[in-house]
Amino acid sequence: MTLVVESPGLRSLVQDLGRPGMGHLGVSPSGAFDRTALRQLNLVLGNEPGTAAIEVLGGGLVLRAASSALVAVTGGAGPITVDRDPAAYGRAIPLRAGQRLALGAPTAGLRAYVGVAGGLAIPEELGSRSADTLAGLGPAPLRAGDHLEVGPPGHPPDLEDIPPLGRTGELTLEVALGPRDDWFTMAAVRRLLEAPWQVSPASDRVGVRLTGPVLERTRTGEMPSEPCIRGSIQVSTDGQPILFGPDHPVTGGYPVIAVVLDRHTDRLAQAAPGQIVRFSRISLG
Repeated sequence: MTLVVESPGLRSLVQDLGRPGMGHLGVSPSGAFDRTALRQLNLVLGNEPGTAAIEVLGGGLVLRAASSALVAVTGGAGPITVDRDPAAYGRAIPLRAGQRLALGAPTAGLRAYVGVAGGLAIPEELGSRSADTLAGLGPAPLRAGDHLEVGPPGHPPDLEDIPPLGRTGELTLEVALGPRDDWFTMAAVRRLLEAPWQVSPASDRVGVRLTGPVLERTRTGEMPSEPCIRGSIQVSTDGQPILFGPDHPVTGGYPVIAVVLDRHTDRLAQAAPGQIVRFSRISLG
């Protein structure tokens, strides 16, 4: 069974749940930016939760079924068609040989996930089929003409439609301060928690860049590189925050003022340029 890429859209990558536990090798976990969407997708299709699928940035993907297949779309919501007829979001869609599945630009959110019953059967690298855009590991971004092999399908369950995960309006993320909040003035820490931050178009899977008021430091020197995790909020020399995504470097030399709770980092995958982000502090004590 094969799916043929007729158009890859803006940027489409193969992703599973990544390569956790390899920081000592200088390799970040990578994997799906919106892990919730990937798990939902595989639930709908009867696949294992971490089965590889396509992460689509901004729509435009067109796939042709070379033989009969069962596909689904989750994550950011936008138009879905099969041979130009509207198709349902969040449920299994049967494709006959020769039919085309197309994704339009998302109307809520930023990234959609497209999967197939049986999953994408492409070679693994370091135990994962994920594309790591920083390290250059895993499969290359999809290109027109690519043939994607599909594994043996299972038995999709009979489920209600999965609701879209894309959000409009302001996005609130829970954060824990530290470990280097003491490198910043008290006013800067308050500003981080109180100001509206706008998602920059320069954001990617390595980091979501925010623009807003300057976060002033109390220390002017630079620090030795320290370990970083997904959700770390580094503040660069221009005083603007960068929220680390799945392809983040495993160490960083800018101070981390706070860390987004892991359960909220999936929301960053759907933060579109220009969207407002706010932070809500929680205590881990």
